[in-house]
Amino acid sequence: MESGKNAAFSSAKALPREDTPLIPNSPTLSSQSKTFANVFIAIVGAGVLGLPYAFKRTGWIMSLMMLFSVAGLTHYCMMLLIHTRRKLQSLSGDFAKINSFGDLGFTVCGSLGRFVVDVMVVLSQAGFCIGYLIFIGNTMANLFNASSPDSLTSQVIAFSMSAKSWYIWGCFPFQLGLSSVATLTHLAPLSIFADVVDLAAMGVVIAKDVFLMMENRPEVRAFGGLSVFFYGMGVAVYAFEGVGMVLPIESEMKERETFGKILGLSMGLISVIYGAFGVLGYFAFGNDTQDIITANLGPGLISLLVQLGLCINLFFTFPLMMNPVYEIVERRFWGGRYCLWLRWLSVMVVTLVALTVPNFADFLSLVGSSVCCGLGFVLPALFHLLVFKEEMNWKGWTIDVGIVSLGLVLAVSGTWYALMEIFAIKA
Repeated sequence: MESGKNAAFSSAKALPREDTPLIPNSPTLSSQSKTFANVFIAIVGAGVLGLPYAFKRTGWIMSLMMLFSVAGLTHYCMMLLIHTRRKLQSLSGDFAKINSFGDLGFTVCGSLGRFVVDVMVVLSQAGFCIGYLIFIGNTMANLFNASSPDSLTSQVIAFSMSAKSWYIWGCFPFQLGLSSVATLTHLAPLSIFADVVDLAAMGVVIAKDVFLMMENRPEVRAFGGLSVFFYGMGVAVYAFEGVGMVLPIESEMKERETFGKILGLSMGLISVIYGAFGVLGYFAFGNDTQDIITANLGPGLISLLVQLGLCINLFFTFPLMMNPVYEIVERRFWGGRYCLWLRWLSVMVVTLVALTVPNFADFLSLVGSSVCCGLGFVLPALFHLLVFKEEMNWKGWTIDVGIVSLGLVLAVSGTWYALMEIFAIKA
């Protein structure tokens, strides 16, 4: 899933860090298959559920082009991080403990580098969790409130706050309890299970999409125009965000020389899955495609189980995804020691933001543009440029500077467009 599953897989004797591996460390280093699984878990997440809506907005051919372009660029930037760390480690043994993105930022740029990485990791991880709460609130409201407008519950909601708000606030006390757990080792397998459920849900949705597409054949468009380009790029970047885990995954691999090949294979497979999911979802429902594709499934036991399963798994993945936030906040403000009130405050802030954002896919675009472009494109290319600047030719300089510039343009333009979309809906 999003880089956030770097969250919780720590030993029972120590507080988790943002660089702890996805699948717990074993006495032997990771095999190629385990590394492939780690990469897959780190990237595939709930963001895929917003892809069909993004395909509707940007057109299916345009979306596929953006999706595969972002996948290729993300893979390239992940390898820049690997090359940068290997270069630093070859210079001195003092750099042998570069285990995380933050460690690399500190090694290259000092305290400022770690601070920038920490801020972006906090914003991205919190953004993922906000997206989870939005998904849970909207899905539960659609499942249990839309069909009974005259019920007592609906009348109470009508005079107080929305059904989505009720369900998000309902998660709040339980998330406070889960965030109080200093070591989340026992919850860690749920994160892997969540990806299994995600894949199962994607399979169910794709199967239904195929039947509906053949039956209905709704009108679709290939290109959405330049005005929605940055919107689509933001969603695509969000869907592939896993750059925060690439260093710890590579560091625990047995045959590190094959890491680039394994990473490329993983990204290629994920790209095909994402592309098929987005295209088939859009082709099945056309202009009726909703921001969360599971909302298009309609009534029925299978639909109910899929949506409830996703909500339950995102509910339990929430504290795992927040763990990097807790680690950074406690390191910055509490000397690296466990602090209950800081954790509760973090959950409160995330919950309040989730209550104010109405649309799941628009929020994916905002997080993907504002933070993930910086983490995924700008910082890897910048760190690589600073470390290799003395030995690179003009072509290497041009590529690194070009990626930094592209990342900044996408971040600024995409953030502006996503904010316009969110506030336009609220208006």
